[in-house]
Amino acid sequence: MATQTIDTRTFDRISRGFDAIASRSHSLHADCYRDPDFLDLERQQIFHKSWQFLCHEENLAKPGSYVATEIEGQSIFACRDQDSKLRAFYNVCKHRGHQLLQGSGQTKVITCPYHAWVYGLDGRLTRARRSELIENFDTQKICLDAVRVEVFCHLVFINLDPDAPELAKQTGSLSEEIMSYAPDLASLTYAHTLTYRIKANWKAVVDNFLECYHCPVAHRDFCTLVEMDTYKVKNHGIYSSHMAKAGRGDNKAYDVDSASVTDHAVWYLWPNTTLMRYPGRGNFMVWRFYPDGPEQTYEVFDFFFETNTPNESEIEAIRFIDEVLQPEDIGLVESVQRGMQTPAFNQGRYLVDPDGSGMSEHAVHHFHGLLLDAYRGAVQS
Repeated sequence: MATQTIDTRTFDRISRGFDAIASRSHSLHADCYRDPDFLDLERQQIFHKSWQFLCHEENLAKPGSYVATEIEGQSIFACRDQDSKLRAFYNVCKHRGHQLLQGSGQTKVITCPYHAWVYGLDGRLTRARRSELIENFDTQKICLDAVRVEVFCHLVFINLDPDAPELAKQTGSLSEEIMSYAPDLASLTYAHTLTYRIKANWKAVVDNFLECYHCPVAHRDFCTLVEMDTYKVKNHGIYSSHMAKAGRGDNKAYDVDSASVTDHAVWYLWPNTTLMRYPGRGNFMVWRFYPDGPEQTYEVFDFFFETNTPNESEIEAIRFIDEVLQPEDIGLVESVQRGMQTPAFNQGRYLVDPDGSGMSEHAVHHFHGLLLDAYRGAVQS
């Protein structure tokens, strides 16, 4: 794959007006949301170098368990070997390049569906049919290409960059913060998934998620679920935290009268993952935004509850997200994407609250700074 670069003139144009101080800064240039060249750059400089959520560790708890996925065109899988070690590999046979595994499940060995080459769960080739007929063939010298894998807060993440720092080291105290809000995360189980295809660049979707300046205008029911005067947003390295208390009165979102969780605790993790704990019974949600072309995003929203079947209030919460909150947000970001196609918009300003409230856009500014740092790494002088 050819290395994607950006010339100095282009970088200067898209970053012009951006300032380290959010209150005096202009936003990222609209070309980054509409030019296909930026998506190619982001695949190499961002998605292939960052930690990506794979699954809850319950999916890979037993020896022989595996989960396969794709990271921006790269097929990989993770598995638990017979010695209970967690491993991950590129999901491609070393013979002719056929994909080895699909979905998730249990297996004792990995058998290629094309020519039945067999690999152990440690990635080593153990058998290749009729290989005794050719010269200089040694199964012990053939092994699947490994991929970085890490369990973080009982969630499995993978990284295609062999030199990437550990996620736990990159995020400082994030793991302690998450576990303080979700001490039951290890025992929660997968219960539901929502997916969406949105006609907007993935960055526009992240931008929208990172601020609640629009909430009183566009999400009036949500604003009754949480106490907006307690909503605080803080930036930390490659993540930001978004915290609020559950509403003190009746809300129009969903019933939380018997809630054991009384905090709205949300973390954005660079570049495209959000980790969430909503008011209600014990719960956790992992929300991802995947580029699906320069002007389309594939969104995946996994729910983990105390039981694998949502109870009545959880069904109501899922319905609220799916039928109210998401349509409101999707309408917003798709309108933004259309607006960016006009010559009337290139950059805007960040509305910043010095107190760091949810009504502030300083987390959007933080995200744009991380994007520009990634682009800067590909500048060719």
